[in-house]
Amino acid sequence: MKNSILTKSILLAASLPLLAGCVVYERQPAVVVAQPAPQVEAQPVAPGPLTVWLWVPGAYEWRRGGWVWIPGRWARRPHPGAVWIGGGWVVRGHGRVWVGGHWQ
Repeated sequence: MKNSILTKSILLAASLPLLAGCVVYERQPAVVVAQPAPQVEAQPVAPGPLTVWLWVPGAYEWRRGGWVWIPGRWARRPHPGAVWIGGGWVVRGHGRVWVGGHWQ
């Protein structure tokens, strides 16, 4: 019984980042290198109706102390009317943290 509960707890904890929409928080360092200009990308044809699919444009995200280019992609909306919110720095407590792009 204890092993079953422990196993379920571990599996639930491991799946939480997937359920949270992959939002990544990282504290802003004392000095931040300016975000590079966005890369130019060709947007391929949608894989299905635009009521189901949304083009998520490529963007730089702050990861582990540096800017990383995340290429654009077609993504299936998690629910009707869902919109993509790009990542950015937000105020949390006495500092700022990077919040990665997520669905809303």
